[in-house]
Amino acid sequence: MGPRNRSGLCGGQAPRRTGPAGPVSAALVRPWRARLRFEASVSQVIAATLVAAFLLAFLLMPVGRVILTAFLDPAGGFTLIHFADFFRTSLFIESFWNSLYVAGMSVVFASVLAVPLAVILARYRFPGSALIATLGVLPLVMPPFVGAVAMQLIFGRNGTVNLLLMDWFDLRLDLMEGLNGVIFVQSLHYFPFILMNLSASLANIDVSMEEAGQNLGARGLTLLRTIVLPLSLPGYLAGASLVFVKVFDDLATPLLLNVTNMLAPQAYLRVTSVGLADPMGYVISVILIAVSLAAMVGSGLLLRGRDYATAQRGGGGLSHRRMTARGKLLAWLFVVPVLFLVLAPHIGILLLSLATIWSFSPLPDAFTLAHYGTVLRETPQFLTNTLLFCGIAALIDVVLGVVIAWLVHRTKLPGRELLDLAAMSALAVPGLVLGIGILRTYFDTHLPGGDSLATWWGMLIIVLAVRRLPYALRGATAALRQVHRSLEEAAENVGASKAVTLTRITVPLMAGGLAAAFVTSFATAAVELSATLVLVTRDVDAPIAYGIYIYMQSAAGRGPGAALGVIAVLAVALCTWGAHAVAERERSRRVRTSESQEAA
Repeated sequence: MGPRNRSGLCGGQAPRRTGPAGPVSAALVRPWRARLRFEASVSQVIAATLVAAFLLAFLLMPVGRVILTAFLDPAGGFTLIHFADFFRTSLFIESFWNSLYVAGMSVVFASVLAVPLAVILARYRFPGSALIATLGVLPLVMPPFVGAVAMQLIFGRNGTVNLLLMDWFDLRLDLMEGLNGVIFVQSLHYFPFILMNLSASLANIDVSMEEAGQNLGARGLTLLRTIVLPLSLPGYLAGASLVFVKVFDDLATPLLLNVTNMLAPQAYLRVTSVGLADPMGYVISVILIAVSLAAMVGSGLLLRGRDYATAQRGGGGLSHRRMTARGKLLAWLFVVPVLFLVLAPHIGILLLSLATIWSFSPLPDAFTLAHYGTVLRETPQFLTNTLLFCGIAALIDVVLGVVIAWLVHRTKLPGRELLDLAAMSALAVPGLVLGIGILRTYFDTHLPGGDSLATWWGMLIIVLAVRRLPYALRGATAALRQVHRSLEEAAENVGASKAVTLTRITVPLMAGGLAAAFVTSFATAAVELSATLVLVTRDVDAPIAYGIYIYMQSAAGRGPGAALGVIAVLAVALCTWGAHAVAERERSRRVRTSESQEAA
């Protein structure tokens, strides 16, 4: 026998580990150690901690405070009495059903506009295809609350259309009265979401599926109803759910149309009139969040268990067939009125900004540039604040987007997906709810000068950044995925750390995508009003969206307000054009690079 060691085993054999169920071999333990090993550098941990702290402080904690407050009684205990009071109050019940009705009908009317346009764009060689593509962007350039004022001038009780109809046919259309006005404005503003998503979905349908339906005898509307539209359902539901959520949570449009019997206006009025201690504002906020999440989750559940995959890689795209003369006539009869509706807000706000007097007449009495001089002379801070606030917010979004995308897709840091999930959750949080949460969380925290931290202009920048972070994050993620890992590995092989590789190699290669993300965040932040109305207390700290709203509250200020609206539209249009130009340049650069590599 061999020599014994202290454990009594022969040959110096290592002692065997034992557990509750008996001996456990080290070979079985080793894989679990490998799984639990913390694979992260110090820089990665610091970056993740800073991002998590930002999201926790300015998104999760404020929203959590709103939700928690809705369930607390005055003594601090759990209660459902506030929700019971909500459902016992006739005004709140009416507001709840009105909000659902407006959101649902906006989806219906937006679909009436978007679905035919998408089908024409995807199925036919139509000479107006470029015009239809323009319709997919044009409404989004104008903020919906600015469009609401313009639509009143064109389609209101004493607007251009009704005055002409009364003169010619003794007929009046109540398109802008009450809830109908909100539905009309929101449908025109948000239908491009359905148009763009449905067009993309139709373009990815395999042509062989359409041909199979034709071989079985399906033609015309039958083919469209049984084959084409069902296969494009994912794109339609993506756009429709987005329209529903946007309309349901919107605050500014109902307020400017003097419609207060909806949930978002009721939450705003409760907080601003009754105060932060009133629980009903928080209860309504929780319901806003719950319905928004339900709409997004519900659209996904409708697709569960169904297969929409194409038979060939990338889809073949629907066959573009030639339109008959009758088809072209019908298409133009549809496209031209839609174009008029889409352009009406832009025309109306431009005319109002140039009008001396425009009341009870189809067109202004005379034109002037005085309103532009008024806003540039008396309230230049609206413009400078917008450039400053939205520029800093967009920069914050780009930095956070790059860091989160890098942590998620380039590291093995445990829990990194939670950062992406937390950042994207801002999409489901209405701006009004986030603003109320910020007030609830930081109102009693005071700066050295005595001002509340919640109403400090720097807090507005942070809120704008949080609200637009998902857009920048998706842009940064897309840009990062186009940077090949071998380029980063080459830098690390010559001694560069991961942080140096990120700043010197990865980020410069992502420049085009990040520029597009910056201008997208800037443009959308420039017209943010829901959170702005809650947090801004002084005109000197207000951006342009707040200025438009204040001016539009009085008939005397509608001209300067319209001038600010035109400036906002031009700013958003320039940013949209800039983002598109940068994206196209990057796409062209990638195509040229790919072609040169193939040639080599």
